[in-house]
Amino acid sequence: MLKEEKDNLVKIYENSFRNNWELPALTDWGTTTTFTYGQLAEQIARLHVLFERVGLQKEDKVSLMGKNTANWCSVYLATVTYGAIIVPILQDFKAEDAIHIINHSESKLFFITDAIWDGMELEQMEQISAVWSLQNFKTIAGRLDEDLMSWEAAGEAMKAKYPNGFTAADVRYDERDNAAVASINYTSGTTGFSKGVVTPANALAGNIQYARESKLIFRGCRQVAFLPLAHAYGCAIDFLGSLSVGGHTYLIGRTPAPKILLKAFAEVKPTLILSVPLVLEKIYRKQIVPQIAKAPVSWVLKVPYLDKIVLNKIRQSLIDALGGEFSMVIIGGAPLNAEVEAFLTKIKFPVAVGYGMTECAPLISFTPYDSRYGTNGMAYRSYSCGQALKGLMEAKIDNPNHEGVGEILVRGENTMYGYYKNEEATEQAFTKDGWLRTGDLGVIDEDGYIFIKGRNKTMLLGASGQNIYPEEIEAKLNNMPYVMESLVIQQDEQLVALVYPDFESADANHLSHEQLEAFMEENRKVLNQQIASYEQVSKIKLYPHEFEKTPKKSIKRFLYTQG
Repeated sequence: MLKEEKDNLVKIYENSFRNNWELPALTDWGTTTTFTYGQLAEQIARLHVLFERVGLQKEDKVSLMGKNTANWCSVYLATVTYGAIIVPILQDFKAEDAIHIINHSESKLFFITDAIWDGMELEQMEQISAVWSLQNFKTIAGRLDEDLMSWEAAGEAMKAKYPNGFTAADVRYDERDNAAVASINYTSGTTGFSKGVVTPANALAGNIQYARESKLIFRGCRQVAFLPLAHAYGCAIDFLGSLSVGGHTYLIGRTPAPKILLKAFAEVKPTLILSVPLVLEKIYRKQIVPQIAKAPVSWVLKVPYLDKIVLNKIRQSLIDALGGEFSMVIIGGAPLNAEVEAFLTKIKFPVAVGYGMTECAPLISFTPYDSRYGTNGMAYRSYSCGQALKGLMEAKIDNPNHEGVGEILVRGENTMYGYYKNEEATEQAFTKDGWLRTGDLGVIDEDGYIFIKGRNKTMLLGASGQNIYPEEIEAKLNNMPYVMESLVIQQDEQLVALVYPDFESADANHLSHEQLEAFMEENRKVLNQQIASYEQVSKIKLYPHEFEKTPKKSIKRFLYTQG
């Protein structure tokens, strides 16, 4: 457990607000909305007054669902600094899944984007006392006196509490031990598979400590937060890390299409870029590959010395396209395509791959591309996801085979307590001596670098870093007409469902092949109405026979996802 005051999560923000009072903290990119640290601290104080008025107690849960905005960030920090527990919910979750999370977590308050609320009713939420709009904090629904829930009334109470105005000296938060639970992040929104990751303040502080000490973030740094902040990866560095040191985060609340991202990078000129592999892989395939495939360029690349000139120009054009002032691009959430990484390594593009999971809030391992950034002389190593965070995390291989490949086990400051109200899943997640099972297969070399060789888990990654659990989609699809069993895979950056049809039923109803395909298309449309936008299935392909299975009757997924 981190013991020093500088690493106490609540003190981190108390000190940051005081020390960076006049600096810009958050900007809703594409708007004129910017909060200084002082303005953010004042809004958090007003939220604290609101919490007191509606009777929120320490360790009560507050659910938060919406796009990346300054108000989203202020609710998150207000909850944590108040001593309550934040429950971030991905805005892409279907209404019924979000409601399940709210009820399962026993949340008392709920902040939500107006448009998302349209599919919900307060009566469906068992313990919620009040619901507020993230756009303007107006009361949407509630079970309390209207005056107690009123944002305007909280403003008047704020003026009475601070008659001389709110100043840096007024930023004082109650003591909160790092052992206290700070958040519950649900790894999935589907009722039957939901697992709430119970994250202590210590795990969040551990991630922040590493980012600060490795100089990834610093006072005055600039970051573009386009990954969903309800996901641990974007939340840890783009938001929590940046605001811990006086950084300025620009929040993108719309779908991060390449054109939007490139425009934001050009305007903001970020000092660090966090991304998922898909972004760089798209740039490589759509911009770099066509460029180097052209006859003149392809010929020049075969000529010694001249090839370096061309590659340097490609490198510089890529750096300029991303703003030109970043120290590196950090890839997380999934391994970077080997071909893409090989090319970026060849042109000496500053990219580094990290490794983490929601259960570690999320960082497990990372080594910056440039060895000047806190690696003690150990430079970045290609195709690796770095070393376990020194002083914070440990990693080892469980039951390695003759090649040294086995399941990666981890433990340390960033580790969760377990899954909320799910003792069975928690017991399965940890070894008897306290190591967390990652579910990933890999090796660790003599210098401590982790190389992931494959996924023991079946999780897929959405375009913006969302976790996709194919079993959940399959469970819905398997209940639809003429579906015997299914397997959801990724092909060409899209989700495709392989379906082994119920031929017996189809034959009994005298269906032709064309009619069966028509039924599957209708199944696909119905399915997509039941799942999140990032889980959408683009196509259903008929499979002629049963999928090959293990002795436990689980489908051998690796046979259908290779190539």
